Amino acid sequence: MLKFDYELIYLQSENARMSLKDISRQLKKTSQRLKYSLSALDKESIIINPYCIFDYSYFGLILFRVYFKGVYINEQEKDRMINELTDNLYITSIYELTGEFDLVIEFAFPNPSKFSKVFKKIVTATNGLNDYKIILNLVTYIYPRNYMIKNNDVQVFSMEKIVGGDRERQLFNSNEKKIIKNLILNPRIRINELAKRSELNIKTAKSIFRNLIKKNIIKGFKYNLDTNKLGIHKSRLFLKLHNLSIERENELMNYMLNTREIVQANKTVGDWDIEIDIESFDKSKIRYLITEIREKFIDMIERVNLIEFYKYYKRTYLPHYIFREDDLKDKIIIDLKK
Repeated sequence: MLKFDYELIYLQSENARMSLKDISRQLKKTSQRLKYSLSALDKESIIINPYCIFDYSYFGLILFRVYFKGVYINEQEKDRMINELTDNLYITSIYELTGEFDLVIEFAFPNPSKFSKVFKKIVTATNGLNDYKIILNLVTYIYPRNYMIKNNDVQVFSMEKIVGGDRERQLFNSNEKKIIKNLILNPRIRINELAKRSELNIKTAKSIFRNLIKKNIIKGFKYNLDTNKLGIHKSRLFLKLHNLSIERENELMNYMLNTREIVQANKTVGDWDIEIDIESFDKSKIRYLITEIREKFIDMIERVNLIEFYKYYKRTYLPHYIFREDDLKDKIIIDLKK
């Protein structure tokens, strides 16, 4: 049975582009030993599907999250459906829950009208997607998995990453779009290969890459984890709020920031106002935190719901269709020049 190096998993999953040399220096372990451990984690599909955290709001996009009930009746049907949906250019994320909802699909569109048109087509074409709730995501707070480690010296990620919200839309030139597209396809791609695939010289590619990070358009690079194989319990807490004040809301945000087991929070519009993702090796810890949240913020919580989180199948922050549209525009321009 594979013995997990949680400090290694923590560092690699929180920064998918972190070099083996830097990890070795941080953990004071040889690169050869770490390379073997990472290979074993990859073979066991513990660390999977790296992704780049783009702030989609800079692209003029809005995130829509759809919760589905009664989606499938067996594993074979589920696999077929998820494979079909994963290839869809309009879908950014797909994950499975255990409880009231079965499947969650996320979309990023410039406006509700375009989302509605595409969503109706997908629902009509896919059997089982007929019972759902649509939630508008306002902003997402992503926190590091600091609960995974005991050694504070290894806890190098302490800041939250904020995605979405009220941002001024940015215009990206063709070179920037090439870099962005290739980072979506391969978040761990080396700079020289990134330059080659983007048809740019290395100096230009490196400058664009660094500028996207400096402008906070790129918020980070992470890995998905198979939390089930790691023995990690994961749940999503849904809160409907009332009697809100800026002071109390700030207290709730600070609580989430300083609670190691909270890994993500979404402010939403719909049947609930906030979604909190909680992870722990100890299931009773999740129960304790839910009780604590209800006690500390009893004056602002109208109702709660809790659903276990099972598995991610797809996770990205920009839909591929935005590049398909650019490719079509380029083709039209070329055809007109002929």
